[in-house]
Amino acid sequence: MSDGVFRRLRRRPAPGRPAQTPEPPAPEPRADLRPDVASLRATPTADVLILGGGINGLATFRYLALQGVDVALVERGDYGSGATAASSHMIHGGIRYLENGEFRLVRESVQERNALLRIAPHYVKPLRTTIPIFSTFSGILSAPLRFLLHRAGKPEERGALLIKVGLILYDSFSRATSMGKERLPFHSFHARRRSLRQLPKLNPELKYTATYFDASVHDPERLALDVLLDGRAASPLARSANYTEAIGAGQDGVLLRDLESGIEFPFRARVVVNATGPWTDLTNAALGHPSAYMGGTKGSHIVLDAPELLTACAGREIFFENEDGRIVLIYPLKGRVLVGTTDIEADPAEPAVCTEEEVDYFFGLVRRVFPTIELSREQIVFRYSGIRPLPHHGDLHPGFVSRDYRIEEGTLPGHPRAMLLSLIGGKWTTFRALGDQLGSRVLQQLGLPETVTTVDKAIGGGAGFPRSAGRFRAWAAAHSHEVGERRAGALLARYGTRATEVLAAISSAGDRPLAAAPAYSAGEIEFLVRNELVVTLSDLVLRRTSLAFTGSVTPQLLDELADIAGGVLGWDPGRRRAEVDATVETLRNSHGVDLAQREPVLESRAR
Repeated sequence: MSDGVFRRLRRRPAPGRPAQTPEPPAPEPRADLRPDVASLRATPTADVLILGGGINGLATFRYLALQGVDVALVERGDYGSGATAASSHMIHGGIRYLENGEFRLVRESVQERNALLRIAPHYVKPLRTTIPIFSTFSGILSAPLRFLLHRAGKPEERGALLIKVGLILYDSFSRATSMGKERLPFHSFHARRRSLRQLPKLNPELKYTATYFDASVHDPERLALDVLLDGRAASPLARSANYTEAIGAGQDGVLLRDLESGIEFPFRARVVVNATGPWTDLTNAALGHPSAYMGGTKGSHIVLDAPELLTACAGREIFFENEDGRIVLIYPLKGRVLVGTTDIEADPAEPAVCTEEEVDYFFGLVRRVFPTIELSREQIVFRYSGIRPLPHHGDLHPGFVSRDYRIEEGTLPGHPRAMLLSLIGGKWTTFRALGDQLGSRVLQQLGLPETVTTVDKAIGGGAGFPRSAGRFRAWAAAHSHEVGERRAGALLARYGTRATEVLAAISSAGDRPLAAAPAYSAGEIEFLVRNELVVTLSDLVLRRTSLAFTGSVTPQLLDELADIAGGVLGWDPGRRRAEVDATVETLRNSHGVDLAQREPVLESRAR
């Protein structure tokens, strides 16, 4: 049985990888179905079927569920495993969009940034950002061409004058969409001497630094999961299933396949929403509705265990334009340093991986800003890559392609009364507004009114989250009777106020630390498996926890996690071994982590 399970696991698509045509032979159907899939198969109809469990599909699902709409969502990988998991962990207004004249997008992005600081404060935090500037007047000739004539021209580094003008405009948008008493500070500008006093490892050849505030999302996959869980809890009519793909369409509706069991079944809906991001055209082709909407680009990142670089950043994101005009970042996060990103034309039919050439590029940009800091490949603990859901852009340079979004209408082939809505574009920062807009379009098609707004509705563990340090400590002290104040605070930081559910679970199961990752406990992992729709071991390692991101995975930890997950999900020894092997393969092939070749870093350093 283990060989069969292992073959099935190997056929499971890598996170974000689209279905190929023709598909390899499906596994032999099994009699058992996961409850989420069984529910869809037992009642194979809904008013709305959403294809794609990335952040935009999930936001649309949550919005419709809050309206009481009969809505179902399917995702061919794990929730939040595609482009959603490949972000730069930023929630930002997009200062550089001003140069393209995209004022609507900047206004909406700043407004949504401020809103997420309120409604998702457990994962979205203010981020102090510093721009090192090496010239005064660079870019002032090319910028007007982009702004006035919409001509991209050659990518060129921006100088102090252009950045100053941009930050003044950016502050005006922040002021117009401020959070009242919680308004983020406006920008500041410093010359070389003061800049080097604040950040002494910076390149002494710089002329100025500019510092402003945006926001970061510390755990994007967990925030996406909170959005999903909100939707599922909002209405008994809201259903979803991961590892379930749409493989065709006809008179009976959309044909779905459960990738775990191999069982296929039709599902009928009045509105089908294609929210599969970079793979929108591939999904439409599978549905018999060919399209040529997308033109995504690949963006890669590396995560470094580099204490000297971490110290040099002084808690700030270093955000700047490299010499080639590419926007790049050096960002301290979870005791590591995230470096990114690239912007390379990519084929969504192929898996996106971070190449050695991209690593060389990242090391080069770090040397430009911090020339005395030496980095090596041995310090890379994790790497990842994804494809942005950008529209088709012809010969336009990828860096100048709009990050705005639009919705295309069509009909489902063989089922002309079913509308097909395809989402083009979108970015992390605007997911709530996008979900509302796409959901509103669905309501119009169904002839239903909006009854609930999400504008100020807290997301998941952001509800009642203590915003000040004093209130945070008070919450931890009030919930410390079972585990101690320090541990209660750690769970609050990790899950927001959903930590009360974790505490309730471990009060009976116990809070024994994992031998290979003592910042987590066996009871906590068991809670995640039981309550957060885990299907595979990779789900735990890559998305329900930060263990892979921080470089904390070891063979011993995988065995420990597989034992816990297997005990909850009923895995036999063969399935457990197959899950470990499949996770090792995913880490090696998709994330550059070879557990056999590298000593693990201590997980306790990444808390």
